[in-house]
Amino acid sequence: MRLTDLLHPHLDAVTTVVDATGGGLSLEPYLHLPPGVALRDDDERPIADTELALLSYGPDAELHGSEDACRAVLARMRPGARGLIVFGHGGSELPYHRLLDHLVAHRCQVLRAAPLDYVHLHAGAVIARTDELLPPHDFFGRPVPSDGHATALRIADEYVFADLASRSMRARLLDLETAAEEAERIREASGQDGLADRLAAAVREKEQLAAALRGARDRVDVLQARVAMLEGSTSLRVGKALVTAARSPKRGASRLPGELYGLWRGRRRAAVRVADGGPKPQAEPEAPVDDRFHLAHRALTAAPRDRLVVAGVLTPATAEDFAADVAVNRLLPHDGRLLVQRTDPDVLVVQLSACTGEGPWWLTGTGLAPDLDRTLAELLAETRALGRSAVLWRDGPASAAPGLARLAWDAVVDADTGVRLGRLDAAAQGRERLREVFRADSTRVRLSRLARLTGAPDPLDERRVAVLAAPRGRTDIARLVGQVLGQLHRPAEVVVPDPAGLDELTAAGVTVRRGPPLAPWVADWTDLTEDRPDTLLLDLLCAQEYSGADAVGHTPTADDYLFVPSLRPLLMRRSLHMSGTEPGSWAGQGHRLFAVRGKEPS
Repeated sequence: MRLTDLLHPHLDAVTTVVDATGGGLSLEPYLHLPPGVALRDDDERPIADTELALLSYGPDAELHGSEDACRAVLARMRPGARGLIVFGHGGSELPYHRLLDHLVAHRCQVLRAAPLDYVHLHAGAVIARTDELLPPHDFFGRPVPSDGHATALRIADEYVFADLASRSMRARLLDLETAAEEAERIREASGQDGLADRLAAAVREKEQLAAALRGARDRVDVLQARVAMLEGSTSLRVGKALVTAARSPKRGASRLPGELYGLWRGRRRAAVRVADGGPKPQAEPEAPVDDRFHLAHRALTAAPRDRLVVAGVLTPATAEDFAADVAVNRLLPHDGRLLVQRTDPDVLVVQLSACTGEGPWWLTGTGLAPDLDRTLAELLAETRALGRSAVLWRDGPASAAPGLARLAWDAVVDADTGVRLGRLDAAAQGRERLREVFRADSTRVRLSRLARLTGAPDPLDERRVAVLAAPRGRTDIARLVGQVLGQLHRPAEVVVPDPAGLDELTAAGVTVRRGPPLAPWVADWTDLTEDRPDTLLLDLLCAQEYSGADAVGHTPTADDYLFVPSLRPLLMRRSLHMSGTEPGSWAGQGHRLFAVRGKEPS
């Protein structure tokens, strides 16, 4: 919620807003006060019934102010005066109990409290100095009509139920924290990391010994071929005959001429056979054939990575869906380890469906294919030796492959692999279904979770949008801030000639800057008089991710989810915007243009 949404419903009969925040916090850019309501600094005068005081309280006293300063302002409020307290504490860490006694002592009632969507302000509460119990307000800031006794009953009942819900949530949080600590203690005690390191070292030693053994066998084969060649040579046979005759001169000398004559006749017959086209004498054998795998090119990145690189035991459909957003290498049992070594992936993903369905990894983890289980264990050891993460994507029941749970995983994802928007039928599914899938169930969202687990580039960065605007005056600034913060898919940056007056955007986490846009997508909002629904950027990005187009926009004929030759661009690639070409020439240059309807049918 924005500060204006919390403040403006309570400005009836208020003529002056008194800034009593102190510290280094300035709330003026957040207020956007309507005409007739003035803003002045606090001069420590009493707060009258036509005034509203701005107070702040948070963990950083220099920025948010201290508890004592907040209490001093409460003491100066007169009956009928109102106040707005902003908190720098998170919702679960809000120390409201420290202010509760002061509020009661100074007859101040909390009319409404809500979370705030800012980086350094997390909650706010509207209070009123009153001598009688006032009716509370609903979510939209409207008072709930009731008399004093019914109001007291309502507040008391709501407090009890809210306390019940909060206590159960706190108990659940404590249970989860205890379970996480116990799991970490068990993991450290079991020494899985040390076991994995030892296994990786053993595998490396095994590979070194196997390589040495293969080299020795190759050398033995060459030596055996050379020995066979030497044993069949005439020189060696003549030498052996002479040595034999020398050892036994009486017997050997009489046999020596016959043996030499036989060698001469055999050598002559071999020469005649070669001349007549007969079989040639056996030559020295060739070097042994290289038994290493030579991989066809699949997918790798040689430059600094801006995309997640996945090596995976995946089904064909999952690999195809993942490849739309990340670099994917699908591993096979015979080349998996070599592919992991050559491509250095960010993460190894093993999909349970790929081990239980048809494919090269079928029966892995079931105990019926021990060779595949051993191959997968070696893959995990190789991944850990490279310092990368191994993730089990459990998109099916764990009982289908119980052996997978016994392996040492860095993380386990219990979810399906999501839906690629391009596989949906936009006409049949409807706009609301596309939005739902885009925000929560798309393949890109699932991959973003995987990227966060591994510290790799986030695929959701491809959804960042830069808004181009040029506000003139306070009215344009207020309109720009309202349109940007009202978007269901909020822009990542706003590019303006002058960032003055846009502090609220910065506080809400939106980058405000000069110069060229840096986000992958650009939306031109130069005309701030145009009404833009809160679903505008969400629908445009849904259409882009569905189609893979380079520009998305409206057409005069209200075409919807169609590729068109021309349109009025509302969202375009940054490269297309920076090219400076006219939109009318985009289709002729090969860019894909996709049309969405401006307004949904009533």
